[in-house]
Amino acid sequence: MSDTTVDTNSSDLAALILRVSTGGLFLIHGLTKLFVFTPAGTAGYFQSLGLPGALGYLTMTVEILGGLALILGAATRAVSLVMALVLLGAAWFGHVANGFGFGNPGGGWEYPVFWAIVMVALAALGGGASR
Repeated sequence: MSDTTVDTNSSDLAALILRVSTGGLFLIHGLTKLFVFTPAGTAGYFQSLGLPGALGYLTMTVEILGGLALILGAATRAVSLVMALVLLGAAWFGHVANGFGFGNPGGGWEYPVFWAIVMVALAALGGGASR
């Protein structure tokens, strides 16, 4: 098979791997906000950035539900695009002032933007293999 030939099985497997792994990461991030930082602490952090505290609750909920949806393969394209927006918001409001490198103090915007690009790629690919 040449490099220009599309291998549907490989594409489906790649999409499945991206969908489940990023879904798991979103779920972990949302549950960390819920159980470690607590909803009130998450809202307080968002307020410290000059954002409404309610956006912290919304972000936590979207990360948990979006993560579960990705793991289950539900509405993968739409959910991936929503998650890309969440990540771009995180990059802009939480990381852009820290510079590019995620290894910078406070974490730069490199990682959340890369993750947003991955989500856009997943939206283009679709959910891939069911199981």
